[in-house]
Amino acid sequence: MVSAGRAGVGTNQEDVRRHNLGTVLGHVHRAGRISRAELTARMGLNRSTIAGLVTELESLGLAEQVKPSGTRVSAGRPSVDVRARNGAYVLATDVRVDGLTVARVGIGGIVEARATGPIPSSHDPYAIGDSVVELMRLVVKDVSEGSALVGIGVSVPGIIRQSDGFVRFAPNLGWHDVPFAEILADRISTLDRPVLGNDADLGALAEHLRGAGMGVADLVYLSGEVGVGAGIIVGGVPLEGAGGYAGEIGHLPYLPDGKLCHCGSRGCWETEIGAPAIALAVGCPADRVTALGEFLEGVREATPELKAVGRHLGRGLSSAVNLLNPRVIVLGGYLRALLPLVSDDVEEGLASHALIAPRELVRVCLPGLGGDSVLLGAAELAFGSLLADPVACLASACHNVEVELAG
Repeated sequence: MVSAGRAGVGTNQEDVRRHNLGTVLGHVHRAGRISRAELTARMGLNRSTIAGLVTELESLGLAEQVKPSGTRVSAGRPSVDVRARNGAYVLATDVRVDGLTVARVGIGGIVEARATGPIPSSHDPYAIGDSVVELMRLVVKDVSEGSALVGIGVSVPGIIRQSDGFVRFAPNLGWHDVPFAEILADRISTLDRPVLGNDADLGALAEHLRGAGMGVADLVYLSGEVGVGAGIIVGGVPLEGAGGYAGEIGHLPYLPDGKLCHCGSRGCWETEIGAPAIALAVGCPADRVTALGEFLEGVREATPELKAVGRHLGRGLSSAVNLLNPRVIVLGGYLRALLPLVSDDVEEGLASHALIAPRELVRVCLPGLGGDSVLLGAAELAFGSLLADPVACLASACHNVEVELAG
């Protein structure tokens, strides 16, 4: 996972100024609106320095100063508020087995426009690249004049090499060693190569920054789609592993003689709680699995088979609780619609195998960002360059976006 962390402080005054400028922008981006007094307190700089940095962000079109909100609680002149402006945006893409979503996201994590579409049935990465670019065309049609495209972030349900966006393995898409970032870059006439991230990692990032995990240092985000993956935050830091491949929790051995998994193994946990298992438990036809979320919303009472899925979910979560001791476990994807139907069964399975001490500390909940966790995580990934150095990023950004298919 690529985190939304800050770059290191430079060795000269200009580097320090740019670092501080990006840090101020990061606070504004994550809060949406924040007082200059709060910025001064958080950064430990004097008021005049903060005022100068905010003024520079104003000149770049990234922030604006406005009258303070709320009621003044202290004597003296109230501090001015700083809020995000739409001088820059990113394109965020969520590639799922059941469809595609592209959004234009502004500073502050505001979704300004979105477009959805089907995924090519072949799951051919080149055809998917074409479809993604078509959706990008739709979301940039009404972009404000002067607003700059500063990054493109893409979520993929697979194991991704962070250095170059090379998808090593995405079993539910049938991808092996696919250069998807390069495929997209060949179709886009703007910016550098898009940055890719694993869907569960990006869901965890967004929920940690903006959703159910705000202020929580230890979090697990479970992405429950056709497959199951986990994004993990430990001590406020993403757990990445040696190659950035950590979190493939759906492929942990669960039932030794269980069902055959897309990955080629047998008895993986996701074979018992993934979309096909849920669909089978509620009688959802195979040709409607892509609409499983809507199908679940029409279910009023859990069948015995669905309750069994809930117990499998809880039992598997107990391993995460025992191993990682998280404070919050967020259930995303189809698991969002599943949890209200089988919450007691999840609790039963969790209690049967989780150790008492870590079990007492954990809360299993729905995403604070609804169905947008992964999409907003992809946006955070794309904002990385702007938050690292706003001046340099805007200098190389695209102000007149023309997304074109390669001819």
